[in-house]
Amino acid sequence: MKLLSSASVLPVAHFCFTFIFIFFLSSVGESRAQNATTDTSEVRALNSIFQQWHTQAPPNSWNISGEPCTGTALSQDDSNINPAIMCDCSFNNATTCHITGLRVVALDIRGVLPEELLALKFLTSLNISKNYFTGPLPAWIGNLSTLQLLSIAYNAFSGPIPKELGNLKELTVLILPGLNCLQRSFPCNRNPPLYANFSIKCGGSETTADGIIYEADTTFLGTASFNVIGSEKWAVSIAGFFSDTKKQIYVQNRQNTSAQMRNTNSPQLYQTSRISPGSLRYYGLGLENGPYTVKLLFAETAFDDRSKQTWKSLGRRVFDIYIQGTIVLKDFDISKEAGGVDIAITKNFNATVTENYLEILLLWTGKGTCCIPVQGYYGSSISAINVESNFPPTVSGIPPRTEKENRIGLIVAVAVPVGVVAFTSTLIFGVFYLRRRKDDDEEVLGSPNQGKLFDGREVAVKQLAVASRQGKSQFVTEIATISAVQHRNLVKLYGCCIEGDRRLLVYEYLENKSLDQALFGKRELHLDWPTRFSICLATARGLAYLHEESRPRIIHRDMKTSNILLDAELCPKISDFGLAKLYDDKKTHISTRVAGTIGYLAPEYAMRGHLTEKADVFGFGVVALEIVSGRPNSDNSQDKDKIYLLEWAWILYESNQSLGLVDRTLVKFDENEALRMIRVGLLCSQASPMMRPPMSRVVAMLAGDIEVSPVASKPSYLNWNFKDITTSSIAENTPSTASEHSNKHKNNLNPEVELVPSPLSTAEFSDSFGEGR
Repeated sequence: MKLLSSASVLPVAHFCFTFIFIFFLSSVGESRAQNATTDTSEVRALNSIFQQWHTQAPPNSWNISGEPCTGTALSQDDSNINPAIMCDCSFNNATTCHITGLRVVALDIRGVLPEELLALKFLTSLNISKNYFTGPLPAWIGNLSTLQLLSIAYNAFSGPIPKELGNLKELTVLILPGLNCLQRSFPCNRNPPLYANFSIKCGGSETTADGIIYEADTTFLGTASFNVIGSEKWAVSIAGFFSDTKKQIYVQNRQNTSAQMRNTNSPQLYQTSRISPGSLRYYGLGLENGPYTVKLLFAETAFDDRSKQTWKSLGRRVFDIYIQGTIVLKDFDISKEAGGVDIAITKNFNATVTENYLEILLLWTGKGTCCIPVQGYYGSSISAINVESNFPPTVSGIPPRTEKENRIGLIVAVAVPVGVVAFTSTLIFGVFYLRRRKDDDEEVLGSPNQGKLFDGREVAVKQLAVASRQGKSQFVTEIATISAVQHRNLVKLYGCCIEGDRRLLVYEYLENKSLDQALFGKRELHLDWPTRFSICLATARGLAYLHEESRPRIIHRDMKTSNILLDAELCPKISDFGLAKLYDDKKTHISTRVAGTIGYLAPEYAMRGHLTEKADVFGFGVVALEIVSGRPNSDNSQDKDKIYLLEWAWILYESNQSLGLVDRTLVKFDENEALRMIRVGLLCSQASPMMRPPMSRVVAMLAGDIEVSPVASKPSYLNWNFKDITTSSIAENTPSTASEHSNKHKNNLNPEVELVPSPLSTAEFSDSFGEGR
């Protein structure tokens, strides 16, 4: 046996005493904590919060029904507990506990933040990330004055960040929605990547130019701030402070709006610019790896032109440009490079994406003027950004334009003067190889053929039959309207041909044909829920463009699923403008002979010929319900109460069973999105046009930017008795442009419809009706 010396015994004894003493104190502390009780107001608030969130404490952790500050709530390590609270029981001589931490992560909790959180006055840590909280971040959150950590990332919050957040003086860790996207390695949308392009209207609202949709960049950004858009497709950040001025303005609005913006056909892109006194970064997130073309659009709009020889003409803006961390332009001077002010200039760069993100940096390094046109004005500036892949993308993200710039807009050969209807005389040319369908010997407008251009591109060709009563008028209308509008969700018209009595329209070829064939036909194309929702939202955007952004503004008049075509990426494009009407902003409505398709006609238009853009809204409402349900608006094979889609939708809605409308072939779907689409469809199909929302509001409701307006009441027209003899047949072999039914069904094109009790005689306009689908 080895004996310990007295010198070695003393440290051991000291250690044992210390251990026993610490254990004693710990036991006393735990005993005292167990004797303490939680503040009753906090207990009530916590119970109310968890009831609203439909959640409870995990077993053997802490107690939600009685005294919450027990068990793991008193532990220093509760990382494996979710939901979890932490408590501090040292108040009032260890007789009172206060809740200091609340963590509810990845439980898919929905709704808005409950105001009962304010009762937790000692809360230092709040982590509610990875749920589905919606609405704006409430201003009252600034009253949680003891907060040191706040994490609300990965939620569906909308709206601006409240300024009251600045009241949290103790806050040391803040994790906001989207901030995680800008962390190391840019993790958003990487597994797998979702996009192969992005376009931004820097500092301004959404803008369409040359077929490209430039997404809005209107979020207020200050001295050191960022914004990640809801889709996490791109982000922007600013760092820098304008010295010698109290006005910290980071968006430049064009000064001389009366002057013409030169060197561009899209002056709207240069009305605003993002500016920064330090660094200005734009990020493309979730990009498919590969080579890209980066187009940066600039115009100097703050200074006077040198030719004016004023002191404001002496202004100079100089900064550096980096892409993927490599400098590509040093000491870039916009006005010098462009040759003056109010002159657009585009700088093109090649970049390679290797880790699913792209970074564009504009950096001001102290060069140029500092005080022209006002004190403290300097820094970098950019008007718009367009980034596109140089390879065929394989990701699900939809390209931002209708076709590449190198595609030919007009097709060469037979000259066609179009000035016959008060348009400026224009020549449109066309030559192509026409391949007839063997099962169709005659064609009418809307029955397309497939053709091929000399360069090998496939096109869709529509021939106007000589015998058609309204063919020539329809033909000229299509040319005029489609040529005037450019949007990613509208079919592109390449050109036309007239030779004797033969009149042809030449469109882009859309290989996936029409939406009605995808939804109701016997084709193998399967539309899952995300694709359906994307098609519905994109179609709404196309209609909103026709109604509110296009010049001239256009009412389609025949909005239906067979007039929505799908490209290779299943991006929808609205087609068949043969019935389109132009309208003046100042007119409340147009009185016109009724034309359209039964089942999609708005009541006021069908009965009185009263035409506004709300007639298209009605048709879109029916389309939205068809997309959700996967069935046509009229189907005689269904049970009696399900024959008419709108009537069946209202039966389900009034019995709080709207999700019963969803197509049963869908393996899974987003319930919130489905309910949103159904409610929007019912809202759009209201009897009164005043109760139908404009398409811009429809887009906002579908996108979740605003709440869906309440659906007032069941439309009165659903109480009418219908005698519907419309056909439900589909032309299986119809090539892809405006997808009408084949001519073997042409005897069904003019169904008589009796509306009871309607005084309307359909005989006067029955020849203008298309089929019921």
